[in-house]
Amino acid sequence: MGATPDVNLDELIKQRLDEILPEKLEAALAEREANRTPSMCIIATKGTLDWAYPPFILSSTAAALGWDVSVFFTFYGLNLLKKDISDLKVSGLGNPGMPMRMPFGPDWFKKINWNIPNAVQAIIPGFENIATSLMQKTIKNNGVANIAELRALSLEAGVNLIGCQMTVDLFGFTHDDFIPECKEYCGAATFLPMAQKADVSLFI
Repeated sequence: MGATPDVNLDELIKQRLDEILPEKLEAALAEREANRTPSMCIIATKGTLDWAYPPFILSSTAAALGWDVSVFFTFYGLNLLKKDISDLKVSGLGNPGMPMRMPFGPDWFKKINWNIPNAVQAIIPGFENIATSLMQKTIKNNGVANIAELRALSLEAGVNLIGCQMTVDLFGFTHDDFIPECKEYCGAATFLPMAQKADVSLFI
């Protein structure tokens, strides 16, 4: 009988593992990714009518897609957590990108961009109220939900609304000033680790 060739069992095992492991690992990672829930964190810092839309539109949409969503309201963003948000206003001052289109009249009139200089806006009494009324009319004409409705949709979809406790203290608010659905108040040190782990982090 011929001599049996030396077999390096360790080498054979290593070779087999090198063939199998990458494929198994790739499949396991793909399965974990498919079963993982995406997450998003938003920092909302502005409390005007026009700037109230981005955080609620993005958060409600992401939540409707099944994402875990948290919105951290700080500084003027706290206005969006107040019980009554019917007094939110919009201003063209310092906002040169805002188109001033009229929500009424014939089509040719509504297509005109009224680029009113800031110096003129600043001296016209009640201009902010006029701009707010025009924005509200535009929103209504286009069938867009108002901020109260969007906030309710966000809560219904499971969005976690978080108030900045430092800002609450700074501006002399109490938790009773805000909607009861906002059950969590924390500082930046608590929120930032949440944002670090999120798939998407936005500052608005």
